[in-house]
This record gives sequence, structure tokens and C-alpha cells, in this order.
Amino acid sequence: MLNLLQINSTQNYGSTGRIAENIGILANECGFDTYMVHGPRCVNPSVLKSICTESSFEEKLHGMASRLFDAHGLGSKYATKRLIEKIREIDPDIIHLHNIHGYYINYPILFSYLKEVKKPVVWTLHDIWPFTGHCSYFELDCQKWQSDCQKCQLTHTYPKSFTDFSHRNFRMKKAAFNGVENMILVPVSNWMDGLLKQSFLKDYKTCVIHNGIDVSVFNVKDDNSEIKRKYGVSAGKIIIGVASPFTPKKGFDDFIQMRRMLPDQYQIVLVGLTAEQINLLPAGITGIARTQNISELASLYSAADVFVNLTYADNFPTTNIEALACGTPVVTYQTGGSPEAIDENTGIVVPKGNLDEARDAVVKICENGKMYYKQDCRKRAEKFFNKDDCFRMYIDLYNKMIQNS
Repeated sequence: MLNLLQINSTQNYGSTGRIAENIGILANECGFDTYMVHGPRCVNPSVLKSICTESSFEEKLHGMASRLFDAHGLGSKYATKRLIEKIREIDPDIIHLHNIHGYYINYPILFSYLKEVKKPVVWTLHDIWPFTGHCSYFELDCQKWQSDCQKCQLTHTYPKSFTDFSHRNFRMKKAAFNGVENMILVPVSNWMDGLLKQSFLKDYKTCVIHNGIDVSVFNVKDDNSEIKRKYGVSAGKIIIGVASPFTPKKGFDDFIQMRRMLPDQYQIVLVGLTAEQINLLPAGITGIARTQNISELASLYSAADVFVNLTYADNFPTTNIEALACGTPVVTYQTGGSPEAIDENTGIVVPKGNLDEARDAVVKICENGKMYYKQDCRKRAEKFFNKDDCFRMYIDLYNKMIQNS
């Protein structure tokens, strides 16, 4: 039996955790024995063989170093050395990296090992952190990452730091991440693929694989009366937004403004809010805390007339395709790979930050009626974003790389 080792900051939690879990489950069905390496936080039960890299105390020390010295990914030295000893015992036939940031692993030590053992490596790029000196998402029109990061203006964003060592980080990442003999990068959007070709990772082969979802769980639910009663949104047109955390970068402030721009019969439902955010909401917006109840989330998507994604920084948000699978059209800003989820029959793309056009798009979709889009939305999700089809591409990639090595 072949051994697959996946590494991600979370286990079966959040979008990247669920993606890694589903890939592992499919890999097991295809004859692999799958191990899941993860950090101590954000851990849900998993059917995969689980390996936690460190204790919560070690993670806090890493977080402190990151905050004080902009040293994200440079802590957890002893934890990573212990992990590598476990990996040597497992002797994986292929290693699949996801998010290697998150205060749980030391990337120079990890990549030194990868260069030494020369195992086939697949690295899924869920964000831009691997090729910048600090940030994980673009919030400014910054091109420094194409040459040499310095004087970063985003140290206040994840991974937050009181200091700026983006110049050092950029050079350390460039040295660490280059030189792995048998590694393929998997950007999850065509947009990300274009960025990689301009970054210091441009010499690696790439293979775009869009994120997939379970279309049997995220499906069209025709009777949504119960979920509407539960959250008091039984009348009018329903707009839904989903994010976690629901920061201004994800459009929280824009939804507040949009509420003022829409007639009273439009109701906005935001999923993924903190208790503090919920208390600040004006009339006409219903706030719901983050839910791990996927069935309820699918019901909320199905109950909505339109899903609105006002994100300012994103790679390929799975929320768009979750909405499509539930038969709900999407309005999204022209941000990153977000527009790649839809076409002219399943939603509308508007310029980033243009709330007037976003409002007009919402009104147009609601006036056309959900039934105008419902069937096309579901078909597009089934055709392009079924997890079994998307993640089967990873299995094919594993087998090809193992055979070639």
C-alpha cells in the first residue's frame, strides 16, 4: 500500500481542512494509506491518521515570535524536528502540502528535509503567503513580491506583527522553497497560476485544480420554510453572505452600506459573524455565528435568492460554489479567482468596491427570479466543482509523480 502524507494547519476544519480531508478519504479509497499532519488548533474529528505537530504551548510561543519579530513559520523548531522523525518512520511515497503557515511548523526545516529525501511533493497554493514577505492576501496594489519585499504596509494583517521583517522573510522563503527536485505546485485558480508565473516560484511546473465540494451535501433544498422561520427571514428577497472570519476584507462593512441602498423588502443574512458583530447590525440584516452544521448552511444557501461575495482578497472561495450547488446565483467582486466560479448564466461579476453596481446586480437577479438561474447553477456545480471529480485529479497526479520518480 502506498503512503500519502498531507500537511495542513487545520484538520477537517474550514475550507482547507475539509479539502484535505476529502482528498485523503478519496486517496484511501484508491489504495493509499493517508496521514494528516496538522497544528493543535482548529481540529475536527477525522477518518485519517492524525499527527499533531506540537502542543498548544509551543504554538503560542510560535505565535509570540511571529507577532513580535515578524517570524511567521520560523518558530516550532523542535516540533518540526520531531515531526520529521515521524515522517521518516512513515516513509511516505508522496507528500502533499497545503497551508504551511499557521504557527505550527518551521518551513526552513521542513523544506530542508524535502530537498534531502527527494520524495514527490504536491503543494496546493490556497493563498499568496508562500511567495510574499508577509501577507497571505493582497489588500493593496503591491508588486514588491515580484522582485523583493520590503517596507510592508500589511504587517497589521495576518500574520500580524508589530515589526517588519518582510525583506528577510522574502529572501528566506525564496531560498527555502526553491530547489525541491520533484515538486509540482497546484494553484486552485487560474488567477493564482498567473501570479505564480511572476513570482520566485515560477520555475516549478503548475497544475490548476479548482476546489471541489460535496454536491450531495450542498444541494437544492426546495422546502426552506423551517430555516426561514428559525432566523426570521420568511418574507421578501433574501441576500446571503458567508465568511469566517467576516472581516472588512471579506466585505462586512460593504454589506452594512448595501443594506442602506436596498429597498426594505430585501433582507440580508450574514453567516460567520462574532457576537460583537451581530450586536452591531442594523435593522434588515440578520447575523448568524459561524456554523459547522453543513446541512443547515446548505439550507441557508437554498433559502436565499442570491449569494453575494463582497470579498476584497481571495483566491478561489468555496462559498461561491457551495451557493451554486444549492441553486443560488452569485454576485461577486472582481477579486482574485472568485469570478472563475460563475458564468453569465449563473451570476454577475462587478468591479471591486463598486457597491452601486453590486446593488444593481442583486436587484437584477432578484427581479429575474431565482428560477431563472437555479438549474444552470446546479448544473455548473455538478459539472465543474464536484469534489469527486476535482480531487480525482490529485490522485491521478500522485500516481503519475510516483511512477515517474
